[in-house]
Parts: sequence; C-alpha cells; structure tokens
Amino acid sequence: MSGIVCRAASIALTGLQGTTVMVESAISQQLPGIAIIGLPDASLAEAKLRVRTATSQAGMPLSNRFITVNLAPASLPKHGSGFDLAIALAALAASRHLPATGLADVAHLGELALDGALRRPAGLLSSVAAARNLGFLRAMVPESCAAEAALVPGIEVIAVPDLASAVAWYRGEQGRGRAVSPETPTTASAEAETHDARADIADVVGQPEAVEAMVIAAAGRHHVSLLGPPGAGKTLLATRLPTLLPELGDEAALEASSIASLGGSPLLQLVRRPPFESPHHTASAASIIGGGQGIEIRPGAITRACHGVLFLDEAPEFPRTVLDALRQPLETGRIEIHRSRIRTVLPARVQLVLAANPCPCGNAGSPDTAVSCACTPRTRMSYRQRISGPLADRIDLRLTLHRVSKVLLDDPHEQRVTSSQLRERVVSARAIAAERWSGTGWTVNAEVPGSWLRSQRLRLPRADTAVLDHALARGALTLRGYDRVLRVAWTVSDLAGADRPRRTEVAQALVLRGGDLA
Repeated sequence: MSGIVCRAASIALTGLQGTTVMVESAISQQLPGIAIIGLPDASLAEAKLRVRTATSQAGMPLSNRFITVNLAPASLPKHGSGFDLAIALAALAASRHLPATGLADVAHLGELALDGALRRPAGLLSSVAAARNLGFLRAMVPESCAAEAALVPGIEVIAVPDLASAVAWYRGEQGRGRAVSPETPTTASAEAETHDARADIADVVGQPEAVEAMVIAAAGRHHVSLLGPPGAGKTLLATRLPTLLPELGDEAALEASSIASLGGSPLLQLVRRPPFESPHHTASAASIIGGGQGIEIRPGAITRACHGVLFLDEAPEFPRTVLDALRQPLETGRIEIHRSRIRTVLPARVQLVLAANPCPCGNAGSPDTAVSCACTPRTRMSYRQRISGPLADRIDLRLTLHRVSKVLLDDPHEQRVTSSQLRERVVSARAIAAERWSGTGWTVNAEVPGSWLRSQRLRLPRADTAVLDHALARGALTLRGYDRVLRVAWTVSDLAGADRPRRTEVAQALVLRGGDLA
C-alpha cells in the first residue's frame, strides 16, 4: 500500500485573497500515525485527530500504517479548520476507500466533527469566490451552509451533510450529495430590514442645509466632516447617511458579502444594503485598519465598511496614529497589510464621516451667552489639531452645525423629506455619473482622478473656475483640494440634471469644503 500519493484540493485564504492548496496524502511502512506538514497553524495541526476519529466513526478507518499529509505549496502559511474535508478525503483515497480521481478538480471546504458531520468554516463565501476565480468549476461544502456558497455565481456547489456522503458522492452512489443552484431561494435578513425601517433622514429636525449636503455626499460618495456642539445632530446625520445610499450592485454585493463571511455567522443572502461601521474612539489601529496575530489576517473596520460608511464619532479622541493611518486607503481604496511572514491587500472603498465637537467642552462658538466655553485658546487649538492637515485635506464636505432652537422644534409647517425620496435623487445622479464614466472603471465622481477632470475633454471654462483658481493661487487650497472641489461640483451638477458644472456649482462646492469666495 506504500507509495500511493493522493491529492485533494482546498483553498487557503489570506484576507480575501485565495490560493489553491493541494492536500497530498501518502502511506509509508511505519508505525500507525498521521503527520501534517506544510506550515499549518495549531488548529490545522489538530486536524489529524479529528480526521482519524471522524473516519472511524463513519465506518472507514484509515490505514494502520503511517500517513503523511502535505499541504502544498509548503512555503505558504495556512490556518483554520477548513482543510479538514480535503485532508480526510485524501487520506481515505490513500487508504483505498474511494477513487483518487477527481479529488484535485473540486475545492473542498469544511470542518469535521468527531462523528463525521461537516461544519461551516470561517470565510466560506470568500473561499468559494476565490475557488471560482482560481478556475475551479465545483466546490464541495457542508450542507448546512450550501445556500451561502450558492450565492457565488459561476461555480457548482456540491452539498454534503457528512464525510460518508462526500465519499459516497465520489463513489457515484445515488442520493448522496446534491448540487445546489445559485437560484436557490434565500431568506432575507430580518435584522437588516428592521434597521432600515427604523432609520430615516426625516428624523433630522431643522438642518435643511446639512441634509442637502448629505445628499450630495451620498450621490458622489464624498467624505464628510461634521463639526458642532453636542446635540446639534452630528451622529443622527451620520447614521442616516446609509439610508440615502442605493443598493449595491452584484459585484459590490459579492465583495461586501465575502468580507462579512469572514465572521462566524452564515449568510442567507448577499449584502445589498451598504454596510455601516462605527468603532469606538478607544479602538486600536489593528481593529480599524486590520491585522491579526501570526499568519491570520483579520479585516478592520475600514474593510468591513467597504462600499458603505465608516463613521468616526468624537474623531479628535481617536489616537493620532489611527487617524493618520486612514490617509493612504482613502486615496487608493485598499489597505496593504504587511507582516514578517505574510502580506495581503484588503479592499477599503469607504465613505468616511468624521464628527467632532468644536472644543473639549463643546461650547466654543455657541451664540447662547448663558453657555460659555471654559477652554483656553491653546486647548481649543490643540483639540482641533488632533485631526492632521493631510487627513483634513482628504475631506470633501466640511459642515458646521448649530443647535436647533425650540422654535424650529415646534414649527408645525416644517416639511421633512424621507430617505426614500432623497434616495431617488441619489440614484438618478449616480446613474448620470455612471453613464459619463462608462468604460473607465469608475462609477462615482469621488473615484475620478483630478487629471481627468482637468483634461482637455472635461476642463471647465476659466470663467466658471475663476473662484477656485483664485483660492488655489492664494494658498487656500492644495491641488488635491482643488480636484476634490471639482468632484463635488460635478456631483452637484448631476443632482441638478445639468450637463456640466457652472460657476454656481463650483462656488457651492467650494463653500461646502469650508472655503470662502473672497
């Protein structure tokens, strides 16, 4: 029986990037035992005990000789229990319990229970999507999470409840293992639907200019900062921004769902609503940017909010290093994580919203003489400077809010628009932008490089950009800020249904950035 080498395929995840792992199993004339080599972590090294017990419980004991399991490529660090199914099938094939042909053509994903049942591994949807991108036509997964795996189009999903059914499927036995179609009905997330039903922009009282600015931010996916005293509505506006965003397209929904699948909960449907992340200001850099210990990379809040909103409330209270770490991913839309033994790239296409008080006590600039600021000028300046200039330069819309007076609260004639009404405007504006940028790879104005907006084809007349050129000439704007004002001006134009921005839209974009027209 020695000399037989059997191979079964699986997928190793590094962040969201997948690599084909060929599980090789061979039997040698030594005392009974199993060894797993190829840089496994602790949970993966323990698979030898799970595999031997599960195969015995399934009535298919392994060979009474020594079994060597190699995870190729051997230089790639591997982690997690998702390799259990591939290891068991390769070992059983080497023990002559099933044919070895075909095992290398199917991506096997699943954790073994001691009785042979299969459980969902972390990141199942991401692994199936990676398997499809790597050229696999089939993936074998636990039956309990087959509907989640079937959300990935372009790959056939074989659902098996236990190890015995997986072996029977390879033996060609009828009724063991089933193919799951991507059209399998799924159940909507009741929690998400309930949250969407509760949150509405109509909850915002007496801030019409701020609401309109949030519509502009949603239409162009622009970054926003909100400055104002406690109770002015900063958090309310930020949490209502996702209700203005349109549903994610198929590609973005699959990516957002793959990120969500890295957690422990199975998905019943693709994530269609833009995600919203609001970490506390005591969060570490690793929890915001991403990282982890050893060889396992965990996405941070900036990745979990991909295609959605990352809200940092009380932004000056975050450590300066955490805030400055956002600068590069805000420009590139991705975050590169480097460790001594591993490197990966995670998506980070987020819409950033910062909220801050004007000073530590929150009363600076208040028109109410009964509430005076107790902070010294030096304290206020130090507080504002916690958000660095380079990060502030990447913010497109800078809004200053004031407390709402009781007169506005009691106004019975105030007409409040709902999120669904404003979302229609956002969808229309995004459709105009998507048509304009079709064929370029960009879909919203915030993604377009400034060199394109200043190119011969899209350059605005000097008469329309005069106020912007003057601000740049006197140093009130950087070139990055100049380009960001142009992007906002195009978004304002799209919301108005115009073919291009005029002087009015450019001036409005400059004011929204916190500039002046002098």
